[in-house]
Amino acid sequence: MVKTLVVVGAGPGLGMGVARAFGLQGFQVGLIARTKGKLDTLVSELAELGITAAAFPADIRDRDALTTALTAARDMLGPIDVLEYSPSPTGPITHAAQTTVDSAAAQFELHVLGAVTAVGQVLPEMLARGEGTLLLTTGVSSTVPAPFLANVGMAMAGLRNWAHTLHAELKSQGIYAGTVTIASGVVPGGGEADPDAIGARYYSMYQQRNRVEEVIGDLDAFRSLVAQTGRRGSSAIPISPAD
Repeated sequence: MVKTLVVVGAGPGLGMGVARAFGLQGFQVGLIARTKGKLDTLVSELAELGITAAAFPADIRDRDALTTALTAARDMLGPIDVLEYSPSPTGPITHAAQTTVDSAAAQFELHVLGAVTAVGQVLPEMLARGEGTLLLTTGVSSTVPAPFLANVGMAMAGLRNWAHTLHAELKSQGIYAGTVTIASGVVPGGGEADPDAIGARYYSMYQQRNRVEEVIGDLDAFRSLVAQTGRRGSSAIPISPAD
């Protein structure tokens, strides 16, 4: 039976790297993101590679719309075997002392509540089958506290924590949950940061199921950046695109 991957937060970089990695191994691919035109372009690119794919537009922050998109993907493509969650941060990114309830809630809505919604939609059927994979993506600020990524880091740290607890709770029930920490830019031709190289790492996690977390990039390099920022003043370093 053909297996199905659904990428929530699909884009031309990381999301397409994951889609190609699984699609070239025989998976059907569902892509969920906000803009239909962009998704249609990605679907066409996958079709050129012989990968069956379909677009399901939805604003991930709209929980009803996300649930509807996942239901449509399941109806069209069949049971969802692998869910990959990796939306890019949107909205203001705040420094620690400037973080407000609204700026924190906006990132929590996207990264945590969106993931909880998506997992909640696909997990019951996975549990009924006794198999399935959940891959939740975060950025470097989930692991290394960075004052200039404060509200994003708060949310992504929560998502990373939840992925670890899902892994511990679900592994005895046949469900593999893992998290990927992206500690670098996603750069075509950039070695381990190339989208296809990153996609291969996700596929390896799916195959091996032997680790809860994969780190792509150099956490120590980012720690050094954060330390330099503290010494030189928070305005000396721009917002990092790593998240």
